[in-house]
Amino acid sequence: MSARSDVRQASPARPLQSRSFWGAFLVGAAIMAAVDEIVFHQILAWHHFFDRSTPAIGLLSDGLLHAASLIALVAGFFLLADARRRDALARPMVVAGLFVGLGLFQLFDGMIDHKVLRVHQIRYGVKLLPYDLAWIGAGVVLLVVGIVLTVRAARLVPARG
Repeated sequence: MSARSDVRQASPARPLQSRSFWGAFLVGAAIMAAVDEIVFHQILAWHHFFDRSTPAIGLLSDGLLHAASLIALVAGFFLLADARRRDALARPMVVAGLFVGLGLFQLFDGMIDHKVLRVHQIRYGVKLLPYDLAWIGAGVVLLVVGIVLTVRAARLVPARG
């Protein structure tokens, strides 16, 4: 009998809601961070993660954000892979966690980074209100979708683990 089948027999097939949710949450936040960094920091060059210093510091901060998003992506996939290996992946929680991660990153970036800490703005030299409404609004929509899916998933999947 292989080690893999021993592991499967030792752990009963049950949904690991929290591992499924948090793994997907990390993947969602990492994807949104990567989209922000690639599209808005690199392709459009609208801002850097930290714009309150020199361009070199801005570029360094972008690299650190990209590294953090990559670490979160790998960690999230490890959590999901572990749940799948145990035949315990709660797919409704994966979808819910993904949307919560996408929305929470977007909302945190728009509210905390842009408005509270002012580490950067979405864009410079333009009226910010339409950009802020779109940025924060997108985060709210994604987060609300994630919350609704989380509530639905909690009803569908029995609470274990």
